[in-house]
Amino acid sequence: MASHVHLASDLHLGVPNLRDSHLRERRFVQWMRDAARGEGFAAGMAATEIHLLGDLFDFWFEYHKAVPKGGTRLLGAIAELVDGGLPVHYHVGNHDLWTFGYLEEELGVTVHRDPIVRTFDGLTCMLGHGDGLGAGDQGYKAIKRVFQSRACQKAFSWLHPNLGIGLAHAWSAKSRQQSEGPWTSPEQEHLVQYCEHQLETADVFVFGHRHLPIDHTLSDGASRYLNAGDWIKHHTSVAISDGEARLIHHD
Repeated sequence: MASHVHLASDLHLGVPNLRDSHLRERRFVQWMRDAARGEGFAAGMAATEIHLLGDLFDFWFEYHKAVPKGGTRLLGAIAELVDGGLPVHYHVGNHDLWTFGYLEEELGVTVHRDPIVRTFDGLTCMLGHGDGLGAGDQGYKAIKRVFQSRACQKAFSWLHPNLGIGLAHAWSAKSRQQSEGPWTSPEQEHLVQYCEHQLETADVFVFGHRHLPIDHTLSDGASRYLNAGDWIKHHTSVAISDGEARLIHHD
């Protein structure tokens, strides 16, 4: 059976306000359902897998007995698809790295914290969120190591959520702005340079994080780097179907 894999990234639920967040959430849920059913943009490509490439929430932290409010439609739709037998993979991003088991236990998704390599109908693909890969951006990498430490996570859990989540959203806004810069050149793109050093690993590299829909042919003339863009401005996704990968714009 042919593979039909649908991927999307960077929904950032919670910004800029509740109304806009709900509108984007409904549209994203419809994308998932169309992909699962093989309807609309996915006609003839009913999903065999869905990969969510991270940062679906602008901030996420799993307290021992609670999770942040919001995202009800999204979480319910994911659980519905998984319960129906469709594998859903969640690739942790830099805005939702503080997930500690809730998504696996409550929704049944498979969570990935590092890029994975999979082969679909002969096409070898590397999939992930994309933050912190490649050379450079040492400041972010240092901050990420702090955030990944158990001590930092424990200290944050002691803050009252009204304070902690408020502070986290302020940091998230700054981090998101850094990811949304314009394309300048392949030499200035950390993910392009990372892919160039991984050419023997995969035929196609699919990431998020960058908030730009990108389809870039790498230096060997055959391998490609695709970025799934985002669902704040661009409303794009990637489909890997019948051994080919393509970027889809949902206007």
